Amino acid sequence: MCGIVGYIGYREAYPLLIQGLKRLEYRGYDSAGVALINNENNMNVYKEKGKVSNLEALTDERDTSGNLGIAHTRWATHGEPSAINAHPHVSGSGRLALVHNGIIENYANLKEFLKKKGFTFKSSTDTEVLVQLVEYMQQKYNDCLEDAVILALRKVVGAYAIAVIDKNCPDKIVVARKSSPLVIGIGAEHKEFFLASDALPIVEYTKQMVYLNDNEVALLKIGKKIEIRNLEYKDITPDVKEVDISLESLEKGGFDHYMLKEIYDQPRCIADCMRGRLLLKEKRVVLSALCLHKEQLVNAKRFIIVACGTSWHAGLIGKQLIEQWADVPVEVEYASEFRYRNPVILPDDVVIAISQSGETADTLAAFQLAKESHALCFGIVNVVGSSIARASDTGIYIHVGPEIGVASTKAFTGQVTVLTLFALALGHCRGTIPQEEYEQTIEEFANIPDKIKTVLEKNDEIKGIARTLTYAQNALYMGRGFNYPVALEGALKLKEISYIHAEGYPAAEMKHGPIALIDENMPVVFVATHHQLYKKILSNIQEVKARNGRIIAIVTEGEEAIKKIAEASIEVPSTLSPLAPLLSSIPLQLIAYHVAVEKGLNVDQPRNLAKSVTVE
Repeated sequence: MCGIVGYIGYREAYPLLIQGLKRLEYRGYDSAGVALINNENNMNVYKEKGKVSNLEALTDERDTSGNLGIAHTRWATHGEPSAINAHPHVSGSGRLALVHNGIIENYANLKEFLKKKGFTFKSSTDTEVLVQLVEYMQQKYNDCLEDAVILALRKVVGAYAIAVIDKNCPDKIVVARKSSPLVIGIGAEHKEFFLASDALPIVEYTKQMVYLNDNEVALLKIGKKIEIRNLEYKDITPDVKEVDISLESLEKGGFDHYMLKEIYDQPRCIADCMRGRLLLKEKRVVLSALCLHKEQLVNAKRFIIVACGTSWHAGLIGKQLIEQWADVPVEVEYASEFRYRNPVILPDDVVIAISQSGETADTLAAFQLAKESHALCFGIVNVVGSSIARASDTGIYIHVGPEIGVASTKAFTGQVTVLTLFALALGHCRGTIPQEEYEQTIEEFANIPDKIKTVLEKNDEIKGIARTLTYAQNALYMGRGFNYPVALEGALKLKEISYIHAEGYPAAEMKHGPIALIDENMPVVFVATHHQLYKKILSNIQEVKARNGRIIAIVTEGEEAIKKIAEASIEVPSTLSPLAPLLSSIPLQLIAYHVAVEKGLNVDQPRNLAKSVTVE
């Protein structure tokens, strides 16, 4: 969940590293640091608690020269956020510096071993143990940095993406990965190399990228091609890919926060997600995954969706869509639980992994478990070249562009869009969705981007309504049918960025406990568009009203009954029931955003959270 960036070449490294850290700050922001080797082969290491801006202030008027450096922005795992625990960590001799994303599970045993060898430690991190282990291997077996890294990693249990520099070898960086992402950017004629946890910090310098695979170690040396080998010293041929990310997508574009920009991106993102897949004139859905693996997908006895957080909520919507249109049973599992409970996975199952980053550790591990059981592995991710994408037998990219705000918005609607496309196409192939419903849904689906624009036009109105929640201690979110997962997602958004305790429930479950919480101080948000179970949820709203709860309702345009009961209501355009989440989720995103802004909180970087969860 930390961010790594590095550079070796002819440019001054420091400005590039600082800019890269800022673009990676969504991955962690409790401390930051940089290690640079200058022209006299001196290593300068600067670290500071807090954001990258604090590191900039620390380095002001200090020596930041040099064409070689590594940098890191941290989300704490071992050791509290502090300058001492911040990366890079330096070996006992001061010769090596190392940055690390991941967790070394056997660090305590390694630490005791190294202490017996005379090594001492300044921090409470697992990373300092790793850099000392590399130095030990250098001293005992082989002075060569890349060999020492391989020998050290053979002793390591856990996950890692690392970059190591040696002031005695100022012409190289050694990098390695296992279960944590790392990408290498190649400059023209190999005169410079870039490295990072993902492509965002380096895409302005090069489009040529190499994504390391597990247990691979790469040597980056100026003027030479990348050398990659695994931990058994087997040479690996680099797989160079061209990455297409626009610089404009990495900027705020005039918005106050990335999250607000990404909320407003959704009409375009969903249209991009549909492009080439939803063929309106022909009234059909075409997915390459279904073309290439038609027999396995059409004949699947069961779908298992594994995901975490927001992606899990999207999976709950996908379950209803696939079961309704394709008539196949679907289970939705928390990936973190699924991987540890000895699940029964059969060869004719299809396991769908949903992850924005494509690097979510629990989801990736669950996916690998499915692969071992010979189930078809189907990935739904946003990041091209990510670990889940590469582990998939097939799948669908959501193509919503980089999502920088930690609280997911456009990735959620992108995932729901892809799941809707897949369920429609699968149902049509299986002959389980009536042709008239299939064509009608396609026609209405094409209208969703414009209807989201209509919802976004109510932003000022929603901002006013959001003040109802600003001073709340708790909130309840209720929905039914396709809108139940939307209620869960709305509650999560409020928790994530405003720090208000909120819970989502199926509205009918309110009488089985949560109704005890309702009084005149309890805001209750009902997702009550005019679809399935409308009359039922109207009764649930009346039950809250009878107990003086403060009701905010998301309703369909023209709705009157609920508007008479609710303290405030937000209208969304009418649509088909299965497509309702794509509209009803937008006001909940805006509510959470405006509450957080009103409270003066950091919307894009909420406390204790990071965007890409690459540790358990």
